[in-house]
Amino acid sequence: MGLQECLARIDARDAAVHGWSHLDRAAQGGAGPLAGTVLGVKDVINVAGMPTTHGSTIFAGNIAHHDAAAVARLRAAGVIVLGKTVTAEFATYSPGPTVNPCKAGHTPGGSSSGSAAVVADRQADIALGTQTAGSIIRPGSFCGTLAFKPSFGRYPLGGVLETASSLDTLGLFARNMELLTRADSVLADDAHSCSPRAVLRIGVCRTPIWDQAGGEMQHALLAFAEQLRKAGHIVSDVDLRPEFDGLTAAQTLIHRYEAARTLGHIRNTHPDKVSDAFRTMIDSGAADIEVDYQQCRALQNECIALLPEVFDAVDLLLAPAAPGTAPEGLTATGDPVFQRMWTALGTPCLGFPVEWRSDGLPLGLQLIAMREHDRQLLADAATIRAPQAAVVRYYQYPFADWGHG
Repeated sequence: MGLQECLARIDARDAAVHGWSHLDRAAQGGAGPLAGTVLGVKDVINVAGMPTTHGSTIFAGNIAHHDAAAVARLRAAGVIVLGKTVTAEFATYSPGPTVNPCKAGHTPGGSSSGSAAVVADRQADIALGTQTAGSIIRPGSFCGTLAFKPSFGRYPLGGVLETASSLDTLGLFARNMELLTRADSVLADDAHSCSPRAVLRIGVCRTPIWDQAGGEMQHALLAFAEQLRKAGHIVSDVDLRPEFDGLTAAQTLIHRYEAARTLGHIRNTHPDKVSDAFRTMIDSGAADIEVDYQQCRALQNECIALLPEVFDAVDLLLAPAAPGTAPEGLTATGDPVFQRMWTALGTPCLGFPVEWRSDGLPLGLQLIAMREHDRQLLADAATIRAPQAAVVRYYQYPFADWGHG
């Protein structure tokens, strides 16, 4: 899409979706591999001359003087930096005003709510988000757009709000795989080219929290796995070792413990200007003791060391992206339970819409690869385009754009 198309879409839809916190209608791009691509930037990431409020009135007057490192790379590649997208408060759990573009009254997810919504609603081509628990893959699933959380540390974090240094990951939302792959090649230092594999070994990973997935999500995952099998891929079940059982709880403690030490001064300095959700998270993290934190970090590292064993017999894992469709209501952002483990492991995850209910709400799955195998994951995604396209045609959802259209 072009800039004028995006602006026209914003004029028609932003009053309903509320995905933008700041717009630069005079924005211009340059030459490069992403020339003409329209970018939205989550409002915890600096863009020179634009406000970085972190979703809080405390920082309402905070104007960035320099681009974040990732924004600078994308700008140098020719993107049009159209503006800042709404974030949950300090990239945690108290939502902003964004509404799910697929169905009014439902959450878009969080904390990268605005970024997911503006891409899903065709108001931008790509958008930057961050994930510390489930803030990229979950809103991508709820809004029905491609969402990519790269390997931990793969994209630069300079100029991005620090929440939890052991978990914080910068990622992307994109209108199609071609744009996503090109943006990844600009953002990453290891953007070598990979060829897609014709036959993939795909492991269906129900994860230790399978019982928290709703019936629709369980059916969607198993049905899609069967489609992949019929398309000629080798599909098998993957059961994780017992060590992984405690990883979701460990990530939760690591997240709040580190957030209390990086963001606690904001809660203490402005106790009346932060939400109850933020205050509770910071207070819980401040109360955690060092020995428990270190045990959780040890489990995190132990499970990371076990990843080669997990991927020994499979190329990719297939797992739920969320418990189900976007919940009704705008006072919470949904449960990140199906992302916490993968965020702790630092694996690359590609979220994609797989089905749409009759009411317009999408269901999303995620493909997970071995750490540092990001480019192969993105290349392999092209291999499963055919069965995915069949699903999209069946549900006839007009904004689904898995392929290169």
